Amino acid sequence: QVQLVESGGGLVQAGGSLRLSCAASGSIFNIRAMGWYRQAPGKQRELVATIGSTGKINYGDSVKGRFTNSRDNAKNTVYLQMNSLNSEDTAVYCCIVDGGRTATFRYWGQGTQVTVSS
Repeated sequence: QVQLVESGGGLVQAGGSLRLSCAASGSIFNIRAMGWYRQAPGKQRELVATIGSTGKINYGDSVKGRFTNSRDNAKNTVYLQMNSLNSEDTAVYCCIVDGGRTATFRYWGQGTQVTVSS
């Protein structure tokens, strides 16, 4: 059983910052990528950022230069520092963790709401 517990979402004014955290626990082995996706009402889910086990990071085009994805392998935790937030960033943010003993599975968090007021 794998659990992903997210925290840090909430309401923020445009131009502000938030930091999301996601801690993985349970029977998860060989964690590879960790990261975040988001989905706004009426829109498709989109990549925010992922960070591989080597530290390589991929960012979605809409967040490049504003968001920073990082991870603490000792804590099995991934972070998302979000700066210069705008109303387009309003969405449910879900963390993902890829891992597994022999095959790789993608585990999803339950999601945390981020609302940016203008």
